[in-house]
Amino acid sequence: MNLKILKIPFRAAAAATLTLMCAVAAAHGISDEDKQRMLEGGYLQYVGLGATHMLTGYDHLLFLFGVVFFLTTFKDVAKFVTVFTVGHCITLIFATYLKITWNYYLVDAIIAASVIYKGFDNNGGFQKHFAMASPNLLGAVFIFGLLHGFGLSTRLQQLPLGDDPVAMLGRILSFNVGVELGQIAALAVMVALLAAWRKRPSFTRFSYAANLALIYAGVYLLFMQLHGYQHDVNPDGFRFPTEEHKHIHEDMDIKNSTDPTRNKL
Repeated sequence: MNLKILKIPFRAAAAATLTLMCAVAAAHGISDEDKQRMLEGGYLQYVGLGATHMLTGYDHLLFLFGVVFFLTTFKDVAKFVTVFTVGHCITLIFATYLKITWNYYLVDAIIAASVIYKGFDNNGGFQKHFAMASPNLLGAVFIFGLLHGFGLSTRLQQLPLGDDPVAMLGRILSFNVGVELGQIAALAVMVALLAAWRKRPSFTRFSYAANLALIYAGVYLLFMQLHGYQHDVNPDGFRFPTEEHKHIHEDMDIKNSTDPTRNKL
């Protein structure tokens, strides 16, 4: 396979990447409006939020894009997606029900690392840099599915789930159904576009570049989440004026992690 990278004007590529990453930075949060709707609504509210959360969860979508990138048959797509789905259902349901949680910035940082891993693997990184075969892909997808589910769980646990064990389980399962519906919708678009693109000569020329972009996106997400973690554990360590800093932290609840007495340089 010819993995020659098509030359793309740097400024255009940088602008496109920045636009995408700004959307990524704003995604994946649970707003106060969503929390209020959960209090006032029923199970369908959780289904809708689960679907929306998956469709705006760019780290999950980027990982899935990497998983299906080179899969050419429906059987293979179904096999890998099923393994991923089983993995994230396990941790989403059980971790939420048992109230097992961790700092969600660190969980999302690990999810970002899974995006880097998939792009690296797709570009033959293990063969090129370590002279070894790729780790078992099904096993890797299952393990990362568990991690992605834990990430979903940390977000779901920000919502009011109630104290009734049966009702709480119903809300968790409803959210999970929404996640699956969102995942199916996103995958349908991804697989259709990749199938059409794979028939064109540009797929061979761009496949390496596309997965390299996947790695860069994962690196960006990783640093964004680590930066958010620093805000979370050391809110007084940042001396930027609030108004200048918070526009890139729409998902970081910056108003709760800023000392107003230090808003001057």
